[in-house]
Amino acid sequence: MQLAIELGMRSDDPTLGIKTLKIRSDGFQIWGPEHIEKFREHHAIGTKARLALELLLNTAQRRSDVVRMGRQHVRDGVLSIRQQKTGTLVEIPILPELQEALDAMPADHLTYLTTEYGQAFSAAGFGWFRERCNEAGVPKGYASHGLRKAAATRLADAGCTDHEIMAWGGWETLKEVQRYTKAANRKRLAQSGRAKLETRTSSGKPE
Repeated sequence: MQLAIELGMRSDDPTLGIKTLKIRSDGFQIWGPEHIEKFREHHAIGTKARLALELLLNTAQRRSDVVRMGRQHVRDGVLSIRQQKTGTLVEIPILPELQEALDAMPADHLTYLTTEYGQAFSAAGFGWFRERCNEAGVPKGYASHGLRKAAATRLADAGCTDHEIMAWGGWETLKEVQRYTKAANRKRLAQSGRAKLETRTSSGKPE
């Protein structure tokens, strides 16, 4: 309506005072262990699809950064790259499962992931990954960004602090990290509570 007024198509804005609806959503679906395993079973080590998954899951980066990653970013087992969206420099240790996937691929290009024409993917062109998900039977709604969230959850399940997770994925605020890991934190706290209750029950009530 504001644009219409600027163009002279309207003289008033009938939407003034109308409150927008708040939409509650967790965003992209987070990949569960079963989705990751299904993908890995279909796309073996040595395939481009498998390398894409391992890069997304083990670096916890956005697709816009994963498609730029290459051998030039690695030194002494650490992958260092400046995020395209925020400019944040992240330095990520290369985990064994990622190293295995990297070692199984030919070293024809500096960039790890390339198209069939040997060119680096664009962020938009990385819709290619969704096609690989279809081949593996991963349900619709599970996209590359869901692996970034899965990576954060996996780090939380391993006992990493919010600050450690923030450093790994390059998130800029604790609030962002807690949004991704709140479910994992609840699970860990519930398990801790259960252990305390079981200890109390087995030892009996204090006199």
